[in-house]
Amino acid sequence: MKIYKTSIGNIIENDGKHYRAKIKNFDRLINRPSLFNKLQKEISALQPIDNQEFSLLAPIGTQEVWAAGVTYLRSKTARMEESQASGGATFYDKVYAAERPELFFKSTASRVIGTEGYVRIRKDSTWDVPEPELTLVCNKQGKIVGYSVGNDMSSRSIEGENPLYLPQAKSYDGSAAIGPCIYVPEKPIKRDAYIKMQILRDKKVVFEGQTTINQMKRSHKELVGFLFKEMSFPQGVFLMTGTCVVPDNDFTLRSNDVVEIEIEEIGLLRNTVA
Repeated sequence: MKIYKTSIGNIIENDGKHYRAKIKNFDRLINRPSLFNKLQKEISALQPIDNQEFSLLAPIGTQEVWAAGVTYLRSKTARMEESQASGGATFYDKVYAAERPELFFKSTASRVIGTEGYVRIRKDSTWDVPEPELTLVCNKQGKIVGYSVGNDMSSRSIEGENPLYLPQAKSYDGSAAIGPCIYVPEKPIKRDAYIKMQILRDKKVVFEGQTTINQMKRSHKELVGFLFKEMSFPQGVFLMTGTCVVPDNDFTLRSNDVVEIEIEEIGLLRNTVA
């Protein structure tokens, strides 16, 4: 089952059929207890809508977006490489092995870009990459109720200069994309679901990579548990879970590049670099 936020309201998809959700407020929609069962019961009393043209919006209400770092070995290696000159490389090695994960604020809902929208690279950065990430959708009780595809745009030159510059490297207008939907399964997403990314430049593939989400060192519940340990989220929260698909060090994004991120069972998030 999938939830789309669209120009004509909230849409529920099931078995290829689309239904207009009764609840118009997105926060209320995703915070109902036993969300999968609620959606299933709701569509049983609805008629599918006819094929209509509508545009997809970022599937988020008023939730904050947070992110976890150094959850995959490849991510640890990449961030150690970018911080080698500044002397900050050992920090990433230590956090990879530590009990406490790296968690940081990524974006407000108003800054999140949906599929087919434009993401940005900072004007004061010289080395920029997208980061494909499974994104957990958590309700206000801290329960994982769904999943989405996330793009954690990152300014590697800024973070590499000094690890304390992480907020500037990660949080700016157009730095977070989420979509195309929220996938709400009856059971947790399968552990070997693939996550893949390709980057196109002038319609030619200039990078592609793929992994599976079971390569993550930490569990989803572990990350959510730490996030909710001393914070409350009255309308729930989105949590990007880290990346294991990172372009080589000689690659940087350019304007008009197209980033396509696909996660099995969820869908495809496509964005153009402004």
